Amino acid sequence: MKTGYARVSTDEQTLALQHDALQANGCDVVYDDQGVSGTAMKRPGLAAALAAAKAGDMLTVWRIDRLGRTTAGLALLLDELHGRGVEFHSIMDGMDTRTAAGKALYGIMSVLTQLERDLISERTKAGLKAAKRRGKRAGRPPSFTLEKRELAVRLIEDGKGRAEIARLVGVAPATLRRHINATGARL
Repeated sequence: MKTGYARVSTDEQTLALQHDALQANGCDVVYDDQGVSGTAMKRPGLAAALAAAKAGDMLTVWRIDRLGRTTAGLALLLDELHGRGVEFHSIMDGMDTRTAAGKALYGIMSVLTQLERDLISERTKAGLKAAKRRGKRAGRPPSFTLEKRELAVRLIEDGKGRAEIARLVGVAPATLRRHINATGARL
């Protein structure tokens, strides 16, 4: 079975050109997303197209950028299709994983994606090391600040209950208990 997928980023754009090309290329069914960015995580039409494509089937798009905007995202999607035994065809880009050239292009994309992931990882690690040398702390700022701890201790001394104190200082009861017990006070 040949499954088609079409996408446009805005509601003002039309899917007609892509639908015509997909139907001319023998797609049995076409799923689409209108007004959805290629970077969007939730694309119902793409999810339906992927669910419909079974081993031995082919997913066809007008252009490869209809699937996504990043090399990494495209390669992950193509890897998923390959792992499930689903072929891929991009009409305008001339990529067809049934051909030697299409398989080569898929391989090149996979290599470039891995390179992109490795470079991102290296930059992230270097940035974290540099920040640590400057005395910066990585991660989210603590939710239980010194001011909140002092307020919680005063409320304990006033006889307030754990759930009420946690609500008043804006933390979970377990967080409150852990931090207050570390100060020596008891809830």
